[in-house]
Amino acid sequence: MARDLAIDLGTANTLVYARGRGIVLNEPSVIALNKQSGEVLAMGHEAWQMIGRTPSYIVAVRPLRKGAITDFDVTQRMIRLLLQRVGVSRFNRPRVVICVPSAITAVERRAVTEAARRAGAADAQLIEQPLAAAIGAGLPINEPIGNMVVDIGGGTTETALISMGGVVALEAVRVGSFDIDAAIQHYVRREHGIAVGERTAEEIKITIGSAAATEGELRAEVRGRHLMSGLPETIVLSPGEVREAIDEPVSAMIDSVLACLSQAPPELAQDLIVQGINLVGGGGLLRGLDTRLSGETEVPVGLVDAPLQAVVLGAGRCIESFESVQAMFMDSRTGRR
Repeated sequence: MARDLAIDLGTANTLVYARGRGIVLNEPSVIALNKQSGEVLAMGHEAWQMIGRTPSYIVAVRPLRKGAITDFDVTQRMIRLLLQRVGVSRFNRPRVVICVPSAITAVERRAVTEAARRAGAADAQLIEQPLAAAIGAGLPINEPIGNMVVDIGGGTTETALISMGGVVALEAVRVGSFDIDAAIQHYVRREHGIAVGERTAEEIKITIGSAAATEGELRAEVRGRHLMSGLPETIVLSPGEVREAIDEPVSAMIDSVLACLSQAPPELAQDLIVQGINLVGGGGLLRGLDTRLSGETEVPVGLVDAPLQAVVLGAGRCIESFESVQAMFMDSRTGRR
């Protein structure tokens, strides 16, 4: 028997949940290709290690950018490799639930379901990431209570107000953790004349990045290539500099949350003063983000348990009781449930 699978197809990471077994795969959404032969050389952690470190004929690419499929063929190959890694073969075709950003277009929805079917799935259903995250976080989404989820992924920030098993208000922007990394790269290049890679920018964000001032802040040494001399150079960055660098993408995320709150019906809006706002996704781990968001919305903000796994755990609960949650799946043609 094929085990039903739930896939959180993220811009940064892809997670797979197998029915009855839990999370069986958690890898970066990166695939390494030989441009000359078209051969897939590596996927996941192995391919991620290659970013910025390969000869010109080998490219390490992320097939999803800004929560959207940028290369249908590469995405299909990645989904096929994922399914192979968790034991899917042509004799063993599972039903698959795929978590997708609510902002994706009808064309992208069809592309995702088609890619999954061609890669070996017997059936592919889609569920919006914020809804899956709310289920995974254990929120009482089927009750007439306002539950707000802010899902900050690699390429998108989605804010959803959920009540009675459906999305009442939604605001999505194609700004995420990768935009924070890019802002750090741009700042270091502009202010210090140093070029740093994607992975170095991510390390800076994790080490000293913050959305608001926090206690015990430390400076960090950053190594990169000087733009004028071309030689390696080390500089020291302060947390204040990094806050300044990332202010634009962080402000865009907060503005989207405020926009969603402004759409909320009064009865549900008042629930949030008690229920609070729930942060999920890797971007929610940015230090001081909960403090800043709470200050600007005047609503309590908290990080859910297992923010990186909440979406796939929610989709996993859907496949554990597949028939009873059919109404929550998106129509791959219209996007409506």
